[in-house]
Amino acid sequence: MLAKRIIPCLDVDGGRVVKGIRFLSLVDAGDPVEQAKRYDAEGADELTFLDITASSDRRAIVSELVRRVADEVFIPFNVGGGLGTLEDIHAVLRAGADKVTLNTAAVEHPEVICAGAETFGSQCMVVAIDARRRVTGDSSSSSSNGAASGWDVFTHGGRRNTGLDAVEWAARAEQLGAGEILLTSMDADGTRDGFDLELTRAVADAVRVPVIASGGAGRLEHFYDALTVGRASAVLAASLFHFGEYKVSEVKQYLRGRGVVVR
Repeated sequence: MLAKRIIPCLDVDGGRVVKGIRFLSLVDAGDPVEQAKRYDAEGADELTFLDITASSDRRAIVSELVRRVADEVFIPFNVGGGLGTLEDIHAVLRAGADKVTLNTAAVEHPEVICAGAETFGSQCMVVAIDARRRVTGDSSSSSSNGAASGWDVFTHGGRRNTGLDAVEWAARAEQLGAGEILLTSMDADGTRDGFDLELTRAVADAVRVPVIASGGAGRLEHFYDALTVGRASAVLAASLFHFGEYKVSEVKQYLRGRGVVVR
């Protein structure tokens, strides 16, 4: 059995780590370089750096900041935000990233996933999916009993509904060459009420590549639920770690105590 991973996430805006609720009401959460050093020391399995407004603002990611973070960590480093071409991907990898995350560009230009996988390897290509639950009353919903009828894929930092079904898009992204899926529930993001286990499990059951669950971590049992009930291969969290409520080592200790294999 492969060990489950615990991944802190640095959502970066204007050179600072930020965190909000359901992609809104952002508050400052510190310096990305200092946060990265702390997570490396705490035993994080990986680090994700997302420039959360790069696509919506149509600006390139700041390679210098990526390089400064990469210089301080000795764990796999995943970078995303505003990457749209092979040249963008190459520049970030050159700056020190081990993987790249595509969201908006993957939807708008899916051929970039194929080209990236062929050039750099599937293990380097992570497709991020920001998903929001469809319910009765939505024009795209086929449900008439008040229950959820699936999840829509959003791009541009959660600002644009693509109309794509999240589970179907995850399966297609895998076929195109994605080596991992970074799955964020927009409904749960920042609420600390737990991950959307139904969404996580639906996507994990639809693909063979690892699924990273994101959005909603608030208590230790939420990590356990995402990795067991949700069948995620890894769990990503931000504010819970940023504000010192839990350390990565504490999460791992808890999971080991419940029989989950972690590094």
